[in-house]
Amino acid sequence: MKKKILLLSLIFLSIDIVTKLLIDEYFNLMETKIIIANFFALTKVYNNGASWNILAGYRYLIIIFTIIIFIALIFYQKKFKLNKRNILAFSLVYSGIIGNLIDRIFKGYVIDFFDFTIFGYNYPVFNFADIWIVVGIFLIIIAILKKEDENEVSSK
Repeated sequence: MKKKILLLSLIFLSIDIVTKLLIDEYFNLMETKIIIANFFALTKVYNNGASWNILAGYRYLIIIFTIIIFIALIFYQKKFKLNKRNILAFSLVYSGIIGNLIDRIFKGYVIDFFDFTIFGYNYPVFNFADIWIVVGIFLIIIAILKKEDENEVSSK
């Protein structure tokens, strides 16, 4: 893994870990603090499944699947031109995967806290790791559309 990707991943991972620790310390489970009425709140929830709590109760399956995806991404990354966007993309995805994986392994669940209600719909609660993964995947898709995953020599 390139040093820049590793460094950025550690920065993003630190943000995720620190915010989860703060929420865990200062909020009770299911406690909500409204930040912007009818739009944004902080709510401490434990998610023992994957996205939107799918596969709830299948902790070890999720852990194994996550590790496989992480390893596959490391190999897949080598195909990409490592420009600034792609370095950022893989850093975000790696840190998001590891952030949630740490929670699943050591706690058995993931701490989520961002709680949005938009047009009356209360979206599933999420955390920074989830944001990192979504943004990183979006950037990887852009790279694929630009054919930056067909790089001959990019694993310098």
